Amino acid sequence: MKRLMQHYADEIDGILSRQDEILPSSGFAVSVMNAVRQEAAAPPPIPFPWLRALPGLVVAALTLIVVLVAAMVEIAQLARASASAPSQFSLALPSALLPALNRGVESAALWAVLALLVSWMSVKFSMFLASDRP
Repeated sequence: MKRLMQHYADEIDGILSRQDEILPSSGFAVSVMNAVRQEAAAPPPIPFPWLRALPGLVVAALTLIVVLVAAMVEIAQLARASASAPSQFSLALPSALLPALNRGVESAALWAVLALLVSWMSVKFSMFLASDRP
């Protein structure tokens, strides 16, 4: 068994120690150089327009902050309401979680109109930024 392993090791050493010259195919060097020249001649990539995106990022961050603060205020009000009437908390929980939706159809219509207005304004603003005007 040891002789067989030594035989394979000698055979592998012989294969790895050969100094055969490796030649590329006939058009390989030319095609590589053509590709290098094309890459060198290509214009640099267009940078991301951070200055144009900055207003949207700021508005998104401010909106997120306002929503988080409003949620924290609502949770604090729910905690105060549950502390004053702990026996009714389990029964009043579903209606206490969403008091803004319990204000009626007028409130829902107002929120729908506001959402449509904000969507329309964001689309118009995006179209303005994407236009070719100088």
